[in-house]
Amino acid sequence: MDILKLFFIIVYFSLHSATSTMDPCTESVCQSTKSSPLIRFPFRLIGRQPKSCGFPGFDLSCNYKSTQTLLQLPYSGNFTIEAIDYGAQQIWVNDPNNCLPRRILSLNFSGSPFTAVYDQDYTFFNCTLDYSRYGLNLIGCLSGDNYTVFATSSNEVVDSLSLSTCRRVATVSVPVGWPFYGGVSSSNLTDDLWLTWSNPKCRKCESRGAKCGLKPISTNEISCSSASGRGIPRSAQYAITVGAAIPTLLSISCLICYICSKVRSYVAPQRPIPEFNPTVTPQPMLVVGLDGSTIESYPRIVLGESRRLPKPDDNTCPICLSEYRPNETLRSIPHCQHCFHADCIDEWLRLNATCPICRKSPERSYPPTQDS
Repeated sequence: MDILKLFFIIVYFSLHSATSTMDPCTESVCQSTKSSPLIRFPFRLIGRQPKSCGFPGFDLSCNYKSTQTLLQLPYSGNFTIEAIDYGAQQIWVNDPNNCLPRRILSLNFSGSPFTAVYDQDYTFFNCTLDYSRYGLNLIGCLSGDNYTVFATSSNEVVDSLSLSTCRRVATVSVPVGWPFYGGVSSSNLTDDLWLTWSNPKCRKCESRGAKCGLKPISTNEISCSSASGRGIPRSAQYAITVGAAIPTLLSISCLICYICSKVRSYVAPQRPIPEFNPTVTPQPMLVVGLDGSTIESYPRIVLGESRRLPKPDDNTCPICLSEYRPNETLRSIPHCQHCFHADCIDEWLRLNATCPICRKSPERSYPPTQDS
């Protein structure tokens, strides 16, 4: 009974120590859907991630009625975040009330870390006549029964409407994904606004697949650490932890059983003691993962919009059980061609030298010798 208690104590502390080392700044979302952006440093979700997990000025919130991810600009109010590109340090935002042109007329980035990726000047006109028949796109949420509102970046169209009965409302700078040199006829300005930030600088860290974050006991100094655990869902972290802990626990249990048998042999000397043969006695085996160079040598795949993979049925990561999404990075094991999220399989292979699906042991890569 005492041996059994000791075994469970070892199991408890092994799992507790493994799970307690998990990064508290794990990714979070407002809603578990494909369209909901994943939130991590420099952003953080208020109430879901600790303050130390985000950079000052990058606090986000959730609109619990519509489960939108909201960014508040100090002088322009709330905008929905449609997508985040952490490597390029860009975000796509829009209006939660579906009238982005009205927000553009009063857009002000003062007091925020964000600026436009590119600027394009647009001039707004209020016309009593319907000029849409001339190829102009009216802005529906700003137009009424007796007037229509247009916006254009074309100097020729601006000059033409200035000579008409239209009233010039304002000329504003609009954050766009790419400037249209030479101008365009008109736009209804419903596309997302492209914003970027210059600080904190995490581009190089992100390009290496590492983890960008705040240094301990610091408010604005940045550190770039190992990518261990970054971007891996909590369910996958537990799966990896348990997968790595089970071989260790089995080794410990074998060692305990061996010790118990030796103790019993000393306590009961009247029983014949079998001859100890080290060649047939099972020895504890510790599972060692692959080295970093071997893991990095495995092919990486960036999914396109079609999410096409070599095997048509491979649409879900077997480790975290999350469906693959466009622009996600996958890694395949060349010996069996099984695919996984790159973050998931990298973390697994550091702890286990076998494929999670077929349990085949990939070959290790060794540095070349002088003779080779």
